[in-house]
Amino acid sequence: MEARHRVVIGLLGSTLDSGNGPDRWERWRPTVSICQHENLLVSRLELLYERKFLGVAEQVAGDIATCSPETRTRITEINFRDPWDFEQVYGALHDFARAYEFNTEREEYLIHITTGTHVAQICLFLLTESHYFPGKLIQTSPPDRRGKKGPGRFEIIDLDLSKYDRIASRFQQEQREAVSFLKSGIETRSHSFNQLISRIEQVAISSRDPLLLMGPTGAGKSRLARRLYELKRVRHQVKGEFVEVNCATIKGDGAMSALFGHVRGAFTGAVRDRRGHLRAADGGVLFLDEIGNLGLDEQAMLLRALEEKVFFPLGGDREVRSDFQLVAGTNSDLGISVREGRFREDLLARINLWTFRLPGLRDRIEDIEPNLQYELDQYAAREGKRITFNREARIKFLRFAASHEAHWTGNFRDLNGAIIRMATLAPGGRISVETVEEEITRLKAGWQARSASEGEALIRRVLGNQRADELDEFDKAQLAYVLEISRRARSLSEAGRILFGASRARKKTINDADRLRKYLARFGLEWPQIQEALGN
Repeated sequence: MEARHRVVIGLLGSTLDSGNGPDRWERWRPTVSICQHENLLVSRLELLYERKFLGVAEQVAGDIATCSPETRTRITEINFRDPWDFEQVYGALHDFARAYEFNTEREEYLIHITTGTHVAQICLFLLTESHYFPGKLIQTSPPDRRGKKGPGRFEIIDLDLSKYDRIASRFQQEQREAVSFLKSGIETRSHSFNQLISRIEQVAISSRDPLLLMGPTGAGKSRLARRLYELKRVRHQVKGEFVEVNCATIKGDGAMSALFGHVRGAFTGAVRDRRGHLRAADGGVLFLDEIGNLGLDEQAMLLRALEEKVFFPLGGDREVRSDFQLVAGTNSDLGISVREGRFREDLLARINLWTFRLPGLRDRIEDIEPNLQYELDQYAAREGKRITFNREARIKFLRFAASHEAHWTGNFRDLNGAIIRMATLAPGGRISVETVEEEITRLKAGWQARSASEGEALIRRVLGNQRADELDEFDKAQLAYVLEISRRARSLSEAGRILFGASRARKKTINDADRLRKYLARFGLEWPQIQEALGN
């Protein structure tokens, strides 16, 4: 195969390349030096110059013809009113690149980035990286010792990082470390969860747009939001603070004041100005947990603050500015809230660009064991003493934790509480079978009490208040349990297997899904209907 011709494209160095007298050959001139290297044969030099430096460009072309007769120099006028204006320089070089007839089969291209302003050098780099210039970069430098004659040195830089295994592996390692950081170093085993965190990491370091974290209470939204902030701070992507607000705890004027601040005298008791959470998060990350609890007025002000970076403090007549990244959390379906008029559709559209649904603990059974060890390590760091399970106790707790007896309605908060209690009661630093049995009893009792009130709420969500009031207490208790199982199950068949697990062994034909379907029909319910009502 015939070797390709080498073409160098570069800007004229109006100072470094200049010179008319004989002494110009005593100085290092970067454009001329490219053509003086014995091991770098240049077939053609495309020299770009500004109109006012035409004389210098012609002198350089003549000198190259003298020292390198095999090199053909073509000078092309290229103009920008201000060589330090990024937009002008990039636009002019971009236009040149698009108009140039590249022939990569017959020619290889080197883009010279030693000459020109720093702005021009950056623009050449960017245009080469994005393949508008389909070639490699070349950088030249003078001889090592002052006064030494010669063309100096050159270095060719290939921007195709895939060819550099060490660099590629380093980026991959940094990405793995970032994902591990977001997971607090827990070696999680759930494939879907690991994929989710990898995608969140990718978005977090590449975007300042709002992120919406969905998932049940206790799924880890707050901890993940803080880790996202810490990751961005390590990467020097944020300079401000992490500000966390639970929107369920602020109401009315108190919500307005807490979020947007107020001026003195805005209301009775406002004896001094208040900065507000949005201003406190300027340059940082604002985490609004349970954002669905915000009132409509606060939602309208938040939307403007997101889009225009300005808002009015309560009682104020002067706008204040705050540039923050929003991370929002919710355990409810904001789409339903929009349909019911409790959440603004335009705000949801603004914060719904990147939405990630964090699964509950019941959906990550395989991750209970690594999280168990994480909680023990956290306890040891906090209390200064190492706690372990004996073998039988560990097996017993993990078996229970993965069973259908374990509801984990509080998700990782339930697991955290269980570990703290068992570790505190561990005799001699070892959690025994008796301690595990005591904790299992405590967890079941707590879930049963919680499920009574939650069961009533589930029924009302599915049937409505009027039909719920017409049910007998017996039917309420039974239906509440069925709905709770249905909320945790991934399909009608799985819910049926859980509900009829004891009797199915005695039946010749098994159709648990049909049995559950018929039970729900007694109340006028169908599986898709209850899944939508329960937010699954």
